[in-house]
Amino acid sequence: MNPTMMRLLLACACLWLAACSPSSSTSLSERLVSPGGASPLLDQAHIAATIATLPNRSGKVTSRVGVPIFWRAFDAGDYGLHYRYARPRHEGGQPMDMDLRLAPTGRFHAQPPRGTVVLLHGWMMSGDAMLPWSLQLAQSGYRVVTIDLRNHGHSGNGPAGYGTVESDEVVDVIHALRASGEVQGPLYLFGVSYGAATALFTAEKLGSEVQGVVAMESFANAGDAIRSMIPHLLASQPTGWQAQAVAAYARWRYTDQNMDEVIAAANRRLGVNLDRVDVSRAVARSQACVLLLHGDDDQHIPVSQGRRLAQASPRAHYIEMRGEDHITLPMRIDLLGGVVNDWMARDAGGPAGLCPAPRLPMEANFMALAQGGSGSNG
Repeated sequence: MNPTMMRLLLACACLWLAACSPSSSTSLSERLVSPGGASPLLDQAHIAATIATLPNRSGKVTSRVGVPIFWRAFDAGDYGLHYRYARPRHEGGQPMDMDLRLAPTGRFHAQPPRGTVVLLHGWMMSGDAMLPWSLQLAQSGYRVVTIDLRNHGHSGNGPAGYGTVESDEVVDVIHALRASGEVQGPLYLFGVSYGAATALFTAEKLGSEVQGVVAMESFANAGDAIRSMIPHLLASQPTGWQAQAVAAYARWRYTDQNMDEVIAAANRRLGVNLDRVDVSRAVARSQACVLLLHGDDDQHIPVSQGRRLAQASPRAHYIEMRGEDHITLPMRIDLLGGVVNDWMARDAGGPAGLCPAPRLPMEANFMALAQGGSGSNG
């Protein structure tokens, strides 16, 4: 896969800046109701061409409210994935240095899965944008199912629920795929940002059907997240002429807007109160083990939200990564791939009712490891 394309793809994973890049007739509150398209930085044609070279299956499940939800499955096996990441550079050139290549050694042979991982993407992304993690987990022995949330990718449209209605539809897809044999063995949910909140709501609803949840940079409360995210995005100075133009337009149009009024307008259109979309309660009620991951430099969803989630349940373990933000954290497959794989393997094989602490490599990047409900971040 082209390294430059992967830089763009991974850099814009979960990047909510696109929510502030509307047409001239679209209000900010309307963007909170429905994203209205994919991130302009997402090279959908190139991603689709890459996936077309890989063995996979896909289909749609019609949800309980009539929204068609797209899914894609990758079998466990060797896809020839090779990934390299270097620390971001900010003094000219590319803002980061990473490389993802697919170099299959021969004909692909599917392996019996050790379980199933359902991947859930961020705002204005799609399941296909999770390709690097899909292949990482598939090569670790899991069948991987990506789901396009409503308003995203190949799925149908409907008012956003900030994880509440989306999780109902994820439940519908999982039940349909379990019945057809696509979901096998212990079930794990893995979500990033908006998808992480959706994964946590899904785990609450599925109860004992979910073995564990990996939630990367989730918000704890939707209203709080919007109030911190939008001002940060409006003040940001992204690299690249296209992103700079989008940011300049967003500042011109939205800087003086009152966020409480914007959220109130979105509430009326959604029929929900975003200040009551509380992911912490979902974590507290979940029967699954939960691994929470957050970067301490995250300004989109501040690290305080991750710490709040960590205190919600003794079944949650929390890791902060020093120097990582909302854009770079999902790229750290080089460090987090092994951590996640080890945690899921020990969780599935451990004593019932106990949630293992993640085992971390000897890296200075990891900090603030805590078990939920302990009152400590250290």
